[in-house]
Amino acid sequence: MLSLNLRPLSIMSKRERPIQSPPSTPPTPQTHNPKRPKTILKPTKWVPLNLTQSELSLPLTFPTGQTFRWRQTGPLQYTGVVGAHLVSLRHLENGDVSCCLHHTTTSETNAKLALLDFLNVGISLAGIWEVFSASDSRFAELASHLGGARVLRQDPVECLIQFLCSSNNNIQRITKMVDFVSSLGNHLGSVGGFEFHEFPSLERLSMVSEKEFREAGFGYRAKYITGTVKALQLKPGGGAEWLLSLRKTELEEVIEALSTLPGVGPKVAACIALFSLDQHHAIPVDTHVWQIATRYLIPELAGARLTPKLCGRVAEAFVSKYGKYAGWAQTLLFIAELPSQKALLPAHFSNAKESKAAKKKDPKSLSHRWFNVGTCSEV
Repeated sequence: MLSLNLRPLSIMSKRERPIQSPPSTPPTPQTHNPKRPKTILKPTKWVPLNLTQSELSLPLTFPTGQTFRWRQTGPLQYTGVVGAHLVSLRHLENGDVSCCLHHTTTSETNAKLALLDFLNVGISLAGIWEVFSASDSRFAELASHLGGARVLRQDPVECLIQFLCSSNNNIQRITKMVDFVSSLGNHLGSVGGFEFHEFPSLERLSMVSEKEFREAGFGYRAKYITGTVKALQLKPGGGAEWLLSLRKTELEEVIEALSTLPGVGPKVAACIALFSLDQHHAIPVDTHVWQIATRYLIPELAGARLTPKLCGRVAEAFVSKYGKYAGWAQTLLFIAELPSQKALLPAHFSNAKESKAAKKKDPKSLSHRWFNVGTCSEV
């Protein structure tokens, strides 16, 4: 476990530039938050987080499809909200990570604890990478180039709603939808040209109708969000507590429980399990993960059509190879396939077998991360 000695944090500011959206900008529903007074941020103060770049790489963690609520607000700097805390993280010249608390509705102590929990610092990347590398030379070399690709520990409600927005969607539209949902929460401040809000509660989300979500461009996902919010509110003890209780449950039961919610299929359930419910061996399977698996883990299935049954085979193959942190291993292997990262890797990591026909068939390729078409939730 990492030893972290965080000193009091502090701040900075600005306003969100609109993200390019589908055809026309939808009208703002009446349940949208009215104009609020400007949030006063503290003077900017950066403090070391005692995390090296090999333990946390911001570019390999935040823009890779785990969350859609963090923004790049400067060179090697990312800003987002953890609970009720507006935080920026950035790499120093030596690669170490420093942080700045811009605003909190509670205390700096609570903000520090929430941030460390969100970053999953109880798990040492160096430790699990060493185990994986001992039995996988390819992984060992990739880890030397892509160290610091960390799996986050998000709030389950926030993670669930984000991945409901991701169904058969692209990054621009997902981000726009998540921004709309976020804007229903308390405004915390502006940093680097972006507005940041606390994620709305289930009670607040229940005040938005399916029609209003549709008017905001959510399409058929509107009924999934309103339906899931209603279903969660009926859970014993409340939806937020019910989701948190799944952190103490076996993965198979977690997937089954999440799949009872409107719009949640096996892949979305696996994403929620991995990124928020401590199910470190959960494997979200889509066509690209299938390609990785058949190329390196189960080559005997190369050329087969992905089916729900074979999705199970993929998950089993990853767990068999990498054990209880298989989801973390898969995250790094997937990032290695992203065009932005593949271009930085040695030439022998390029997929020489990838055909031009395959590229033509899926022109958006890996830019969609977990939310592209052809996933296990659809086959």
